[in-house]
Formats: sequence, C-alpha cells, structure tokens
Amino acid sequence: MADTSDTPYLPHTPADDAASSAATASGAPHDPGDAGTSHNPLRSPRLAAGILLAAAVLAIVLANSPLGPTLLAVQATEVPLPVAGHTLSVGHWISDGLLAVFFFTAAIELRRELTVGSLSSASAALRPAIAAVGGVVAPIAVYLVIAGSSAPDGWPIPTATDIAFALGVLAVIGRGLPGRIRVFLLALAIIDDIIAIIIIAVFFTDDPRPVPLLLAAVGVAAVAVLSRTMPGGVLRTVLLIVVGVAVWAAVLSSGVHATIAGVALGLALASAPGDTAAHRLEPVVNGAILPLFAFSAALVAIPSVPLDELAAPFWAIMLALPLGKLIGITAGALLGRLVGSGGERLTLGDALVVASLGGIGFTVSLLMKELAFAGDETIATEGTLGVLLGSAISVVLAVVVVAVRRSALRRTAGR
Repeated sequence: MADTSDTPYLPHTPADDAASSAATASGAPHDPGDAGTSHNPLRSPRLAAGILLAAAVLAIVLANSPLGPTLLAVQATEVPLPVAGHTLSVGHWISDGLLAVFFFTAAIELRRELTVGSLSSASAALRPAIAAVGGVVAPIAVYLVIAGSSAPDGWPIPTATDIAFALGVLAVIGRGLPGRIRVFLLALAIIDDIIAIIIIAVFFTDDPRPVPLLLAAVGVAAVAVLSRTMPGGVLRTVLLIVVGVAVWAAVLSSGVHATIAGVALGLALASAPGDTAAHRLEPVVNGAILPLFAFSAALVAIPSVPLDELAAPFWAIMLALPLGKLIGITAGALLGRLVGSGGERLTLGDALVVASLGGIGFTVSLLMKELAFAGDETIATEGTLGVLLGSAISVVLAVVVVAVRRSALRRTAGR
C-alpha cells in the first residue's frame, strides 16, 4: 500500500487497456497487446501470462523428477507466524499470505471499474453480469452431473476465470479482433472475481470467530480513514502497511480465508494511494506472486493410474471449465443482448471468443481446489491436474475460435 503523495500514478492495468480499446469498441480491429507497459515488461499481459504458464509447467516437471520429494518437503515446511499464534507451511504462506496481495490489487481494480470504469453504471454492468452468472452456473451444473455424488464439495472450482491469464492469452492471439471483445472480457472477469470472493467468504469459512473479525473491521476502517485524511508520505505508507498486516493476521485468526483481507483493504483504500499501490505492486504480482502461487499449486506428482481409474472430480473439472464456461457465458452474453439499451452488443462470434477464454480458470481455480479438497490429498492432486488440463483445453479452444472469428471478420471486411 505504498504511496508518496495524494496524486495517483496512472497505473497500467487491464482496466486501462480496456479503456484504451474503447475507441475501437464499435468493431474496429484492435491489438490487445499493444498498450504501453510503462517501460516495465512485467506490466505486459503477454509476458505475465507466459511467466504463469512457465511456472506451472516447471512445477509439474520438477515435481515428477528426482527433485520432487525435496520440493514437496520444502512446501510442507512449517514457518511460525510472529503474531496471532499461527504456524503456516510454506505453501500456505504463499496461498494465504502472498495471494492476499494479488486480491488487494484486484480489489483496487474492481473499485476503479465500479466508480469510473466499465462497470460504473448499471446499464454498462448488466450484460457482462448476466454472462458472468451464466459462466458460473453452467460449470457448476456440469461438475455436479459428473462428480456430484462422489465429491460435491468441488463445485466452486470450475466457476473461476483467471483474469490475468485470460487477458494475456487474448493479448497474444487476439490481434485484429474488435476492441469490444476485450472490454467485455475484462468486465466479465471482474464480476467473476466478485463471485469468487463471495464464494470464498461464504463457503470456505470455518467456524468464524467474531472478535478477530471485529478487529479486522476496525483495521479496515482505519485504513479507509488514514488514506483519506493523513498527508501522503513515508509515515502514512508505514502506518498503512502495519495496519494492513494486522488486518490480514486478524482475518487469518477469524476462520475466514485470509485473502479476503486483501479484498477488504483494496476496496477501503482511497483512490489516489490505492492506484499508486496497485501501480507499484503490479510487476511484483505479475513477476513473483502469481508465478509463485502457480508453481506451488501445480507442484504435484502425477499419479501413475490408468485414465479409467482417475476420480470423477478430475473429469468433472477438466470438462466443466471449457465446456461449462463456453455454454454458460455464450448463453448469458446472447441473453444480455435482449436487455438494456444503447452500447455495444456482442455478436455470437464475439461471445464465443469471450466464452472460450473464460474457461481459463488456472490460479483462482487452483485456490478453490485447495480449499475444496483440503482434506483429501489424492483428490486434490487429481483436481490440480483437472484445472491445468481444463485451462489448457480452453486455451486451445480459444486459439481455434479466435482464428475462425478473425477469418469471418476478414471476409466481412472484404465485401
């Protein structure tokens, strides 16, 4: 939450890329990866997606090499928390601690979009909201049909869309597509994040304890007040960081998943210091935090079992991500064409592009998997493989759909 003044940076975020593409939202071709990256390559969605993918692949390779047992032992090593009386493994420090920073920056982006961005009016938010709900309901249905009787707790896993990875893939393959596709994908992914946050807060809270929650709420209120009333500078930065860490520790002690602390702090922080913090943290999130989580979550030994002996959750997740998202988002986007007035409406081809990219669950789905299958290591391992394969199928599907869509646009332009 660092900042040096009340004058915000203009951070490079996916929201800014979407804003820059709004001028072409009427259908003009747009290169989603050509936006400036403030001279830091780690702000590039293409590079961020590449690093994420490389981290996951490296983890799988190393976990199934002679180094695997050593890396898994390091991941399970417990490190005591100086406050709150907790001891966390290295893996949980990453998923509960570092990932809270990612959710902090995501919440800042969410606040910006809700106040001045693509979700700042009800009419602007309605269509992507309908598509996002469809993209949650359909994967749940697919999952429950396949694995509802054996592992129903896994239903949240295929509901997530990895906003960073999806936008990064679009930046790589989406040259020449209408800018409205990126704008819609961004809005949908942000709403999807809201739904994921609600799912984590409601369904993965174990025996909530009111006193730590009350302390966390006081800390969040303090952040809101300090960031709006205290002059910018080193002292405010230090105070905000100290209070932020205290809020995280309180949420961890409350039984609520600790990443919710990042969400609350990001929404509470004033616009100027919030945008500055997001700008400064973006390279760290893209280049270290998300790749570390992807590496840790994908650090699994592939089970030596025949395909027909893999558990139902593996198949359910692998199919629900590409198939459920494709059906749900497409249906929701087409339904959204019937509501509201004005603005851009996606064509069927545009909707299919967005839906295919929406199946890239990756980091958030991996987090959901850790929470849903925390008590069963075997199913958790197969769940990881299901998320990775389902996301990979979605990437391949997106490449095909984008190629078909681009070809159709060229034929239309040539008439």
